[in-house]
Amino acid sequence: MNTEKAGKTGIIFDMDGTLWDSSRQVADAWSTVTVPRLGQAVTQEDMYRTMGMPMDELAKAIFPEHELSELLPVMEESCRVENEYLAEHGAELYPGLIETIRQLSADYPLYIASNCQTGYIEAFLSYYQIGQYFEDHICFGTNGRPKGENIALLMERNGITRGIYVGDIQADYDAAVQGGAEFIHAAYGFGTVREPVPRLHAFSQLPQLLRSRFAVSAGSFRGCSNT
Repeated sequence: MNTEKAGKTGIIFDMDGTLWDSSRQVADAWSTVTVPRLGQAVTQEDMYRTMGMPMDELAKAIFPEHELSELLPVMEESCRVENEYLAEHGAELYPGLIETIRQLSADYPLYIASNCQTGYIEAFLSYYQIGQYFEDHICFGTNGRPKGENIALLMERNGITRGIYVGDIQADYDAAVQGGAEFIHAAYGFGTVREPVPRLHAFSQLPQLLRSRFAVSAGSFRGCSNT
């Protein structure tokens, strides 16, 4: 019996710092809301140091002098404006991303798990017209759960017995461990990871890394049943 085919392997992606860099676009979109509401613009540097956090933690990190009860409605409006902007304009994809996603999707089921708000992943998929390459996605905005729990939930509802999570910061690694997934560090992204994990220096290297470091053969899992 081929043990590779006994279970279902899924490749699960973080968003920011892994699939794209939307820091400048998000900062500009948010500032149209936060300047009149809070008297403070959001900078690209604010985004770099907070992307990947759940929304409530992110809000307090950027606006520490404000109460969370004041920030939440501002964040809700900011996220709405952000989603609309990204759905219309997109952001900065990492080189070779769309071509690599197409290649990967022919061989492996692909997923996204992020700490973003509802509508953010949808804006990404819609603008680049790549929704057909992903089988499912989940985010903090959908259910308020941290990323580790959502990785586990995504794996459970899709029958994934071996999850491989691709993310760029230490919190992504921690969430992958909590969720029961293996981990690849997107070292081209926003942060570092302390543990000696496989490192991806360009998104286009991912198919080769899956074969060489994870013994995941192209085509081995596309036909597997979810049951």
